[in-house]
Amino acid sequence: MGFFDFAEAKSARDEVYDTPEYSDEHKSKFSHELVGGAAAFEAMHLWEKQQRKEGNEVNHGFAKEALAALAGAETDKLFETKGLDFIDREKAKHHAKEQVQDLYDQQYGDKDSYRP
Repeated sequence: MGFFDFAEAKSARDEVYDTPEYSDEHKSKFSHELVGGAAAFEAMHLWEKQQRKEGNEVNHGFAKEALAALAGAETDKLFETKGLDFIDREKAKHHAKEQVQDLYDQQYGDKDSYRP
């Protein structure tokens, strides 16, 4: 697992989610790492938004499991809505799950639980 910081994750998210159509140029730049990073950032964003809304204490172990599932679902959603057949879906999902856990550890890894 490589180091993947917030700025890289946000950049990947913006590039993938904000591109409406994929030309050959996009296809050559897109990779399972980029799509996985985008899905990881979006999963983290959605998770944090929901946790703030609920205001409940969050357990570290549960959060990492939930985020991995959410990152996998976001990856599937990207493949279905963006037509990313030219990228290996399983590699992208695996990368997304690793990256979302990295992002979580960077943000909250020093705590057993937290209240958003």
